[in-house]
Amino acid sequence: MSNKPPVANKPKNVGDLLREFCQHREMMEKELGKVVIGQRDVIEQLLAAIFTRGHCLLEGVPGLAKTLMVSTLARIVDVSFNRIQFTPDLMPSDITGTNVLDEDADGRRQFRFVEGPIFTNILLADEINRTPPKTQAALLQAMQEREVSVGRTTYPLPDPFFTIATQNPIEQEGTYPLPEAQLDRFMFNIKVGYPSAEEEEQILLATTRNEKPEVNKILTGRAVINIQRLVHSVAVSPYVVKYVAHLVRATRPEDAQAPPFVREMVDWGAGPRAGQFLINGGKAIAAMDGRFSVAIDDVRKIAVPVLRHRISTNFQAQAEGMTSEKIIQRLVEEIPEPEVPKFERGKGK
Repeated sequence: MSNKPPVANKPKNVGDLLREFCQHREMMEKELGKVVIGQRDVIEQLLAAIFTRGHCLLEGVPGLAKTLMVSTLARIVDVSFNRIQFTPDLMPSDITGTNVLDEDADGRRQFRFVEGPIFTNILLADEINRTPPKTQAALLQAMQEREVSVGRTTYPLPDPFFTIATQNPIEQEGTYPLPEAQLDRFMFNIKVGYPSAEEEEQILLATTRNEKPEVNKILTGRAVINIQRLVHSVAVSPYVVKYVAHLVRATRPEDAQAPPFVREMVDWGAGPRAGQFLINGGKAIAAMDGRFSVAIDDVRKIAVPVLRHRISTNFQAQAEGMTSEKIIQRLVEEIPEPEVPKFERGKGK
């Protein structure tokens, strides 16, 4: 019999944690693929937002599985999920909750707070542009501070908490466009497009059978919080930060770094929060790829969904068919990478 003491479990280093995270991400995509066919870019951006504590705005015509995608993601992550169908008569208290008057056995009356559907881990705000601004604004505090104030009391929301909203871009009658202050709270504005011909055939085959695929739970809420900490620890060099700052400032027509076409076609550009989301999103892309640091290509990959709802084009841009997406793509192509200072021999001796 050996007298050697038992070997303690060796703590995992960052490389081990990143490899484990990559495996979990692949498993999540595989499980989502059982229900949602195609939409790989949309799924990648959704995961990137979740792993960086961000919120998403999904925009697409009806029937593209936006709601199905979010509800399936909630089942895979094994967290609480609530869906709110936004309508013109929806009130703020229908979302946040309200105080009700209770009477106890002794006949004493007191107010008791009844939580609304916003007290969940993943909130699906379906067709958010179909409710008036007063009700839309009920989400502002929750999305930014992750808490809700009712009367004189502030209640914290569960952790993790994500808002994933959907809106239909083609219906204008009876809709209320989101104000810029609320749009800016969304990390990504994700456009959900039509499937390819092959994907559409697969969708038709899969959905017309009398079968309902079962998905497995991959992560818990606690695991998501730990992954968020891991993603937050991914390194970002001053080189990448300088590029992000240059890109964001180039969207502002009054800035000296803005190219001529931005000054001609843009009324106002992105604020500092866009730069924060570009860096955080780049961290998520790098971590999901198993890398320790953010590359400029990671920032370029998410530039359009981060910036498209933070740039306002003018009439000249509309007349020339230049959308905010095309302006961002042109900026990504034209904004040069920062120069890396060359090492000087003998310096510091």
